[in-house]
Amino acid sequence: MTGRSERPGKFPRKNAQNSSGADSNDAERGQAEQSPEAPAADAQVTEANTETIIVRATPAQTPQPAALKLQEPPQPFPGQPDLSSEDNLEDPSEPLLVIPELTTMFPSGAPFLARFLPQVPATVLGLNASFCNLHDFLRHLHDVGWYGYLHAFIGDQAAFVLVYEGRTVAAASISSTGEQALGELLHLYEQGAPLSAYALPPHLAHILSGVGSRAWKFNLTEDFTGLHARPRGAIFYSRGEIVATMPATLPYEGAFPAPLRPQTLILPRSLAGWAHGQYGLTLRGKDALNAITSVHQNFRSQYGVLGLAFLRALSEKLSPAEYAMRSDVALHDLEPLLQEFLRTGVAKEQMAGQS
Repeated sequence: MTGRSERPGKFPRKNAQNSSGADSNDAERGQAEQSPEAPAADAQVTEANTETIIVRATPAQTPQPAALKLQEPPQPFPGQPDLSSEDNLEDPSEPLLVIPELTTMFPSGAPFLARFLPQVPATVLGLNASFCNLHDFLRHLHDVGWYGYLHAFIGDQAAFVLVYEGRTVAAASISSTGEQALGELLHLYEQGAPLSAYALPPHLAHILSGVGSRAWKFNLTEDFTGLHARPRGAIFYSRGEIVATMPATLPYEGAFPAPLRPQTLILPRSLAGWAHGQYGLTLRGKDALNAITSVHQNFRSQYGVLGLAFLRALSEKLSPAEYAMRSDVALHDLEPLLQEFLRTGVAKEQMAGQS
């Protein structure tokens, strides 16, 4: 016996005596089998030599993994020894902190939002207007609470829209941002531009929701959530912690803080004029808001709490677009409701200057 146990993850030292001893052991073991009266001393030598021969994989038998950029801690091959330390083995209970480096999807993108969108697999690729109406597709994303971004392009024109909880919260194109860029996405799609959708983790979608047309002075606080852009790369922060980096840059240092609750973008008046109009209540509509009338009970049973809240907002001179932004309601849910109000005579459209 050697009197010393082997530590896990270590290779045995090559010993010429061990190798030669193995050959002699085989010979002596064969003699012992032929002669049952073999001396006890020979058996002890054979047993000692056998115990000191420890079989371990050699470096040539166990290929080492290539040095790759991984987004999560690399996992060892089954049976692979840990050669990082012979005497100080790491505690497996302590997690290894690895900050993923994201690859930009559009490295030559001019809009800020496009520049910092990460490369992820497509959920929907090449959606066409002849196959699906964009409003119906946005309604589906809202119903499932989807997180990700949309991209449509035709020729040298392109538009990018960020979706958070199924709501469009940020948009950018070559010449505009916000609501105008959202309108450009719709326009490009109707002109035949293929549209693709890429899913994002919710925390990345939240961080990117603050990317607009200008960067602010960076001030890292313990709860900062947003993007820190620098000439040498971007850093993604969530509640003061670094969650990812990206080689995308800006020529200057700045920050895009994410709002606590991203607001929904509304289509511009040129594409959704009804959403920006003013509507008043008829006498029947006013009765629908009066809890002591039978009209109120019938209205509540038919349209529910959402219908009552929307009708009350119209009575307070809020446009559907303003109400959608304040109440965080999807605009496409209000359009059929408004059409129903107008059809049943509880609301009417007001011209400019009417009270």
